Amino acid sequence: MVKRLVVGAHYGFGDWLLQRLTAVVMALYTVLLVVRLLMMPSRDVFAWYDVFANGPMRFATFLFFMSLFYHAWVGVRDIFMDYVKPISVRLALHAVVAFLLLGYAGWAAQILWRL
Repeated sequence: MVKRLVVGAHYGFGDWLLQRLTAVVMALYTVLLVVRLLMMPSRDVFAWYDVFANGPMRFATFLFFMSLFYHAWVGVRDIFMDYVKPISVRLALHAVVAFLLLGYAGWAAQILWRL
């Protein structure tokens, strides 16, 4: 009988695929934003306000930030699992990063819908 050694959480294909999908979302948003900024008639604060004033652009921006935060979570989580060996330190770092990313998500929503 072979005893298997458990070395990680084995999130595997699902997280790999979601990280690639979030990268695609962020790339598409970047192209959309660059095109939108190049089409601005002027470069003043009111033109910037108009870019983010409509609902679809706010939603796209929020989707970008959610993709960014999930992408960062998967990457940082994997780094912690690979390089931080004490479980208590790893869990503390996971908690800090998770709370920060959730706070950033709330902050992004507040900024976008405050306009």
